[in-house]
Amino acid sequence: MAQSSSRLRLLIIFGIGVVWMAAVLARVSYLQLFRYREYLERANRQQERIIEISPMRGVLYDRNGRELAMSIPVDSCFADPEEISDPDMVAHLLSHVLGTPAAEIQEKLAESRSFVWIARKITPEQTARIEALNLRGIYFQKENKRFYPERTLAASVLGYVDVDEHGLGGVEYSLDKEIRGRPSRMLVLADARQRWFDNSEAPPDKGDNVVLTIDQTIQFIAEKALAEGIARTHAKGGSVVVQDPNTGQILAAANWPTFDPNDAGSYPAADRVNRVVSDAYEPGSIFKTILFSAAVQEGVVQPAELVDCQMGSIVIAGTTIHDHKPYGVLSVEQVLTNSSDVGSIKIAMRLGAPKYYEYIRDFGFGELTGINLPGENHGLLRPLDEWTATSIGYIAIGQEISITPIQMISAESAIANGGILHRPQIVQRVYRGDQTIMEGDPDPRRVIGERTAATLREMMEQVILAGTGKGFAQPLGYTAAGKTGTAQKIDPATGRYSRTEYNASFIGYAPVNNPVVTILVNLDSPVGDHEGGPSAGPIFKEIAEQVLAYLNVPHDMPEPPALEKASLREAERGAAADLDFTPKKSREQEQAPAEEAASVPESSTVAIAEGQTVTVPRLTGQSVRSVIEICSKLGLMPVLVGDGIAVDQSPDAGTKVLPGARVTVHFGRSGDAAANSSGSGS
Repeated sequence: MAQSSSRLRLLIIFGIGVVWMAAVLARVSYLQLFRYREYLERANRQQERIIEISPMRGVLYDRNGRELAMSIPVDSCFADPEEISDPDMVAHLLSHVLGTPAAEIQEKLAESRSFVWIARKITPEQTARIEALNLRGIYFQKENKRFYPERTLAASVLGYVDVDEHGLGGVEYSLDKEIRGRPSRMLVLADARQRWFDNSEAPPDKGDNVVLTIDQTIQFIAEKALAEGIARTHAKGGSVVVQDPNTGQILAAANWPTFDPNDAGSYPAADRVNRVVSDAYEPGSIFKTILFSAAVQEGVVQPAELVDCQMGSIVIAGTTIHDHKPYGVLSVEQVLTNSSDVGSIKIAMRLGAPKYYEYIRDFGFGELTGINLPGENHGLLRPLDEWTATSIGYIAIGQEISITPIQMISAESAIANGGILHRPQIVQRVYRGDQTIMEGDPDPRRVIGERTAATLREMMEQVILAGTGKGFAQPLGYTAAGKTGTAQKIDPATGRYSRTEYNASFIGYAPVNNPVVTILVNLDSPVGDHEGGPSAGPIFKEIAEQVLAYLNVPHDMPEPPALEKASLREAERGAAADLDFTPKKSREQEQAPAEEAASVPESSTVAIAEGQTVTVPRLTGQSVRSVIEICSKLGLMPVLVGDGIAVDQSPDAGTKVLPGARVTVHFGRSGDAAANSSGSGS
């Protein structure tokens, strides 16, 4: 009986064991076969974190291969909170180095137990100071930071990026997909107590490089001339565009106000706007060149034909439009030269609204140009069936239509080059290694005939020689053609034209018979003499002179004597020559790097001794930009070869030369400079 009872107990225990093992096996099988992926993901979430590291963006170059934007490795500071025994003390110490409130750092340390960013992309000085504190649980990770070596130069064209290297403006935004590349990833592992103990980093994929059509030297010339013009006219803002009329490539696009993309967040949004593509405004009289092109092309008028300008007034559909001056009988050429509104309206009425509208559209107005820049405005050109009885009159004088600077300069370049409209280009090439990813596609089309374009060039030359641009826009040593424009702005408070604020502009090209550059200058609300000739014309003249000389374009008209030329330039600069044109925000909120803050050599401030000769300064060791500034102050014409730091110059420092003389400066890297230095001492 006892033996039977023992056997029963064993069977019961065995049965329970079998059932228990079957249950365990079933549970394990269920977890392994049906819940494996879910639990693996939960384990990974608990034990590891993927931290994205900002990518190595491609380099932005100017047309000559000079670096305008690049990515450089910098340190980012992160913490393992589990290793920090006294978070309050650590936060207090780090706040003094980083300039961040201690409470903010404490909040970050409380967010996670395994990994938290303390500060992204800090300076080498901050890294050294944090390392000197020797804090447990504080580590560094290399990241890439976007750097713009020329600071404000071409800022609105280049754009800027956020802390994660996403493009937020300019080419950085429009080509962000190509430039940004693939970010690397840091794997942060933790044990059961959430302590960080290992990391690995996936290799980054560098972005594509971009070659822009911008020329760094021409961009600097344009920005400097615009800044001086703003200071002279006290305008609220302005823009300058320099274009190659034969290709459509943009050589310079300057805006004021401007900003430093290295610290874009400290500037107001209005300063970061690219006026060249986003500002739509009524063009005023510069738009008359489109009307005259259409009228000459259609054979409606001839340059010598006479037009009665009715002593300054005309009535259209019961509305009286007054001229800026009372003109009587003028030739068609004189109507353009003197910018007569009445004469222009009469020519437009002779051409007819349908044909006029057709030419306006053909020249590219009312639609996007397709330039590779964000925020482009297509302007305003109402459909023909929405024109009123007075529309043809107002549009003939540049009202009741809005255009952008990029549209206007592209249309004007078509007149300059013989009648071919090129799509404006800002990107020359996108490439990766030896492989070209994308190239500019000009897609040109003819809008007027060569004979019409030649006739317009002759007429527009008279604007500068005898018309509204006389005495303001004639470049020394070069022929030029152009057109002035003065347009009343709309007063937002009343919805009517303002009697005090104007858009003043000048557009032109040089030399006349073989145009190399087209230049548009637009000033927003200049104070005092607000007309396009006296306010914008001198800016055109200054840019044309320097750019044509820089491009080694031969003179096609006699120059004044060198001494007279120098005195004329000094008189035009006036008091503006001593002003600081750095953006106000940049001066107040930034500290320039040591190498950029170095003072200009004393030789750069030497005046022309008794108006006779100039002493060539020592230029070796200077950057391209510094050389241009120094030579500009002395009235010398720099000829720049290469890039980097100046390693050689001719004539030598201390040589006496006449004002306007050429100084050839060779640039190279630091190694070249050292080699040159040792060679010159032997």
